Amino acid sequence: MVGVPRHRIVEEAAKRRSLVTPEGVDLSLRLADVGQRVTAFAADLLLMVAALFLISLLAAAGATAIGMAGAQAVAIVWLLCAFLLRNFYFIIMEMGPRAATYGKRMAGLRVVARSGERLTADRVIARNMMREIEFYLPMSFLSLDVSQGTADALTALTGLGWTGIFLLFPLFNKDRMRVGDLLAGTWVVSAPRRKLSVELSPEAWEGAPEYRFTNAQLDVYGVFELQTLEQVLRDERVEAIATVAATIRGKIGHAHQIGDHDRAFLTAYYDAARARMERGLLFGKRRADKYDKPA
Repeated sequence: MVGVPRHRIVEEAAKRRSLVTPEGVDLSLRLADVGQRVTAFAADLLLMVAALFLISLLAAAGATAIGMAGAQAVAIVWLLCAFLLRNFYFIIMEMGPRAATYGKRMAGLRVVARSGERLTADRVIARNMMREIEFYLPMSFLSLDVSQGTADALTALTGLGWTGIFLLFPLFNKDRMRVGDLLAGTWVVSAPRRKLSVELSPEAWEGAPEYRFTNAQLDVYGVFELQTLEQVLRDERVEAIATVAATIRGKIGHAHQIGDHDRAFLTAYYDAARARMERGLLFGKRRADKYDKPA
C-alpha cells in the first residue's frame, strides 16, 4: 500500500485472522482492539446499571404500595432481577443472531468461534461465566467490604490487582483474548456497520429482478450461516460474494436470472432469511445451523 508506513502494515496484518466459511470462502477477520473491548464492556455495564436503577425504582414503588408486609417479597424479586441481569444479559445477547451485546454492537464488535464452526451455547456460556471470576466476584467483595468499613489497604489492593490481571490479560496474548475467550475457543472481532456505496446500493441495481423465496429455501441456513453471510456482505469482496451466491443458488435451486446481481441476490436472501428466523424466535424456534432442521 503506497504511502502507508511499513510498521502500520505489519500491525494491521498481525490483527488479521483467517476463518473459512462452510462455502469454502476464506474470510479475513480483524481482531478487536483492547480499547474497543473496554468501550463495549463499559457501555454494557452502564446499560445494566441503568436497568438495575429502573428495577430499583419499581421495587421501591411496589414496597410503598403494599406496605412493609410485602417488602421482603419485593426485595426477593429485586435480587432475582439483579441476578438474572448480571448472569444472563451477556449470554442471551451473544446467543442471538448478531452474536453481540448492545455494547459490542455500538463498538462494532461480535463474537465468533476460532475454529470457524458455529458459535454454540456452551461456548457463549463458558466465556461469560468466567466473567464472574474475572470481574464480578472480586468487585462485589471489595464493594461489600468498603460499604461495611472493613476493607483495609491490603484487601483493596488484592481485589484491584486480581481484577487488573484479568482485565489486562488481552494485552499479553497475540489474539487479544480474555481468559473466557481462551477457555471457550472464541474471538471478538471487528464487524462495523457499513453503509452501501453508490455502486452497491439497491438504486444502482437497475434491471435487477425482484426476489421471492419459499420457506423451504429460507430454511436452508441457520443462525451460524447467516452470521457468515452477513460477514461476506460486509467485506464486499467480489470473488467471495460471487462464490457464496453461486453456492446458495445451487442449494436452494434458484436459477440465475437476467439482470441478476450477486450482491443484490445475497442481500435479498439474507434479509428474507433473517426476517423468517426472527419471526420463528417469537415462537421459541431457533435453528443453530443448516443441520438443525426445522420441525
